[in-house]
Amino acid sequence: MPQKILVTGGGGYIGSHCVVELIEAGYHPVVIDNFSNAVRGEGDVPESLRRIEKFLNTQIEFHELDLLDKPGLEKIFKKHSFYAVMHFAGLKAVGESVEQPLRYYRVNLTGTINLLEVMQSHGVRNLVFSSSATVYGDPQKLPIDEQHPVGGCTNPYGKTKYFIEEMIRDQCTAEKDWNAVLLRYFNPIGAHISGQIGEDPQGIPNNLLPYVAQVAIGRRKHLNVFGNDYSTPDGTGVRDYIHVVDLAKGHIAAVRKLKDNCGCKVYNLGTGTGYSVLQMVNAMEKASGQKVKIYGAGNPRIPQDSVTEHSLETG
Repeated sequence: MPQKILVTGGGGYIGSHCVVELIEAGYHPVVIDNFSNAVRGEGDVPESLRRIEKFLNTQIEFHELDLLDKPGLEKIFKKHSFYAVMHFAGLKAVGESVEQPLRYYRVNLTGTINLLEVMQSHGVRNLVFSSSATVYGDPQKLPIDEQHPVGGCTNPYGKTKYFIEEMIRDQCTAEKDWNAVLLRYFNPIGAHISGQIGEDPQGIPNNLLPYVAQVAIGRRKHLNVFGNDYSTPDGTGVRDYIHVVDLAKGHIAAVRKLKDNCGCKVYNLGTGTGYSVLQMVNAMEKASGQKVKIYGAGNPRIPQDSVTEHSLETG
């Protein structure tokens, strides 16, 4: 029988791509999501999962559930015997977290505590956590490796990722049979080769590439580029972008690492190579054959979390 993996937030951008990779690697994902970052499709199932079912010719078990609903979470764990949990669920916009810090602390931290406690009570000891390079704060050196100091986060979103990492680390120390892999993302971009799933925010995009794509197809009139005086070749901000499918494959490698009784391990997920805003715009123009209109001369910089992140959101 395939090993069952609970995927929290599995209807969202990154979670849904990981569901594809889990299925193709022979695992049995069970998905929970509260639709905060997922589009509701037919039958009250995330549209991303509905599409995955079609192009993989499979069925995916889905439950609409918020991690703040601990009794509901208990029911899922009573129904299934999970080998591991992939934890993506949570609020994720840096700018919004600055405006609504208490909401971010309540949702992200309380939800994760509920998850860890239910895992503990049901004997599930393996976890892959969707963390973020925001835990590094302003970089003290480049490139950033896993030994770089953490905790100097500059916004509540990043702090919730750091606090959750510490909770998981402490739990692995307290109970030696726990295994966890903490994956610190840089900037995920792109979409599955099928073209059926990808990043398509319903409101104003928080990440660069979907914004550029929306300008290219005419959904938005232009792209505002904030900051043209960075110490980079073209003066615009540079970020480390990783394709979302490569990121998802990293999660499969993390699940396999759990089999080694690894304790608590930390890995960055990036490419180690940076690309500027203008380089990304030029790449989109080349790929799409469409001109991307830019406004940017003289625009002041938007406060950044760090050089590792796009100005508003990551992971």
